[in-house]
Amino acid sequence: MKRTWIIIGVDDVRGSFKWYQTLFGQAATLPAHDYFGQILDSDGTVLLCLHEWGAHEHPSLMKPDHGTPGNGLLLFFRVDDFDVTLQRARSLVTQLEEELHVNPNTQTREFSLRDPDGYYVTISALSAA
Repeated sequence: MKRTWIIIGVDDVRGSFKWYQTLFGQAATLPAHDYFGQILDSDGTVLLCLHEWGAHEHPSLMKPDHGTPGNGLLLFFRVDDFDVTLQRARSLVTQLEEELHVNPNTQTREFSLRDPDGYYVTISALSAA
């Protein structure tokens, strides 16, 4: 088994950490460091890594003003608790980027929103509508 760890640059690791935990209905915990945190699934699988802009001088994570955060990136998560995730998402933002709809390609329900750093996040039901 091979796994991908997606790492995104964020302004506030703790704030983004809490935002994603709320979206996914996870118990509130703190990130391991002020500059880095991993959002984990209940089985320990890494769902997303949050990295403070400029920490450790990684070339593509130096500053958000070198490009629009999220340009060329779509965070896409499939969830088994879609309806409650939609409720949590609505509590996090004033407006969804894409309202609830059925994706004609996957035949799954999905919606999209922006995270605190402007990343485009799509949430899809695990199974077909």
